[in-house]
Amino acid sequence: MAPQPSLRHEKDDRPWWLAVLVLIGLVLAVVIITNDIYTQVFRTVVNGAGITVFVTLVAFMLATVLGLGIALLGLSDSIVLRQIARFYIEIIRGIPILVLLFYIAFVGAPGLVAAYNLIITPLAQAGIAEPILVRDLSLMWRAIIALMIGYSSFIAEIFRAGFQSVDIGQIEAAKSLGLSRYRRFRLVVFPQAIRVIFPPLSNDFVSMVKDSSLVSVLGVADITQMGKVYASGSFRFFETYSIVTYIYLILTIGLSLALRRIEKKMKQMPR
Repeated sequence: MAPQPSLRHEKDDRPWWLAVLVLIGLVLAVVIITNDIYTQVFRTVVNGAGITVFVTLVAFMLATVLGLGIALLGLSDSIVLRQIARFYIEIIRGIPILVLLFYIAFVGAPGLVAAYNLIITPLAQAGIAEPILVRDLSLMWRAIIALMIGYSSFIAEIFRAGFQSVDIGQIEAAKSLGLSRYRRFRLVVFPQAIRVIFPPLSNDFVSMVKDSSLVSVLGVADITQMGKVYASGSFRFFETYSIVTYIYLILTIGLSLALRRIEKKMKQMPR
């Protein structure tokens, strides 16, 4: 049977868009190197790249772990656990990330600190532990917690769909072999589900790189915040936000290409 037109086109297409993009990137790199203003802007803004990468990696890893836990609760035999998971997912998905960021930073963090201090009251009275202040929980970690919670609900749905994509017959066969629930998950379900899970999960990773820019509203010194500070002081908004855009494109497109390559290798692996 002849291949579908869309699949044939996808196979035959050359990445001309990438060649054009690389060419534009090289031209901009030359401009940054040769122009003193752009060089100064780049050196200032790129100082926030470390914070952006750190926030993205930590928040995404925590969100993945939490999302996996929520997904497993949602697939539990207990109706109570399933309802708790569904309640969490629907509530968190209905809150914009920016609103969640403010809520966690200025409502959740003080509540968490108050709860901690309440729990350790006997230890504090005995001189074993000391209470903490709200300011002891940095704004960067408040932002990480907010991104973790916000993305965990979407990641939970990705995991759920991936696990449910596995043929029920294979799970029943594993049961008949006497495999425990954990071993069925580790040896049968997860290896097959990861092929379905990885593409949308990698898309969420790239999205978190972009959404990490929202932490700048809390004054966290990421790429966006460094650009805002420089632009407000120099009034060079065009140069500054052009550089900010350039750096984000390098991060997101480079990451997308790397993840796409991994995805292709996973598809070529034997089932």
